[in-house]
Amino acid sequence: MTSETLNLARALIQRPSVTPEDAGCQSLMNERLSKLGFNVEELFYTDTLNTWARKGSQSPHFCFAGHTDVVPTGRLEDWTFPPFAAEISDGMLHGRGAADMKGSLAAMIVATERFIKNNPNHKGSISFLITSDEEGPFINGTTKVVDLLESRNEKIDMCLVGEPSSRDILGDVVKNGRRGSLTGHLTLIGKQGHVAYPHLAKNPIHLAGKLIDELSNTVWDNGNAFFPATSFQISNIHGGTGAGNVIPGTIDIQFNFRFSTEVTADELKTRVIKVLTTHNLQYKLDWTLNGLPFLTEPGLLLDATLKAIKDVTGIDANPETTGGTSDGRFIAQTGCKVIELGPINKTIHQIDECVSIHDLEQLTDIYEAILVELLT
Repeated sequence: MTSETLNLARALIQRPSVTPEDAGCQSLMNERLSKLGFNVEELFYTDTLNTWARKGSQSPHFCFAGHTDVVPTGRLEDWTFPPFAAEISDGMLHGRGAADMKGSLAAMIVATERFIKNNPNHKGSISFLITSDEEGPFINGTTKVVDLLESRNEKIDMCLVGEPSSRDILGDVVKNGRRGSLTGHLTLIGKQGHVAYPHLAKNPIHLAGKLIDELSNTVWDNGNAFFPATSFQISNIHGGTGAGNVIPGTIDIQFNFRFSTEVTADELKTRVIKVLTTHNLQYKLDWTLNGLPFLTEPGLLLDATLKAIKDVTGIDANPETTGGTSDGRFIAQTGCKVIELGPINKTIHQIDECVSIHDLEQLTDIYEAILVELLT
């Protein structure tokens, strides 16, 4: 790998940017972008530092997007190497954020430096949208920057998010979309009473049985060529007072839909309420829409990405829409084409998170090849 990418990745990992802290990561990146002629704006919202940096004003406008924040380390004594030491061992760079996603950020910066050096008169614009709020509540980060750009009518045409998309080898999977995420917070209301006198009470746990069975076995849609069928999963159930002789008065159920473009969030809400009504249940129901689905169909951005991966690694990447949500969902809602490409994701959020140094070298080459394909 180019020593520049490794050195920058290590420097970023050594900054303990546990969400929403940035710990100086963005200033390190912004200093290098400024030297390239980028106009750098540092945007602070409540507890979150964001960067919007752009070079050029013309289309096509290509954006690198990512986050400097990382999840907590867990118990330090469980790590083979200190999580913020950025140690190198057996060809691997170890540390919290190595794969998710400081390695990607380093590769983006170095790829951009090399591209501009080799193509000083490239067409279009290059930008960076960086946040320290992706691993947290995601309310003061990318979504706020996107709102600002929309208010200025500043449009991104194509965006690459550096999330760790690869499954087994670098570049085997490119995310060309993500499912939507809708969470329901349901309280079923019964009547509290003594377990010895059930006729004087109404047990909401018993009432929940048939409801859960129906919701779990409902076919919400059949997916399409790009998305799997919408899934329904219960993530939490809480009922009872803690006493063994009391029928509880309520039960709380939290569930989540990961949904395709074949159904809308409003349609899912309506169908759930219809089931609740059919079962004649008394309830309270609140919703949290975590993100809408998006899809980047085959075209300029996806084709350039697949070609770059093939040219650098020799493999044919698979476009997929599986997995959780990412900040790409905020950018895609503006009409921007979005793909996600980054390192192997096997160790993300785990103890002993790490990334292959060779993979970071190739990722830098891939990012540069994408810039060449799109902007020369």
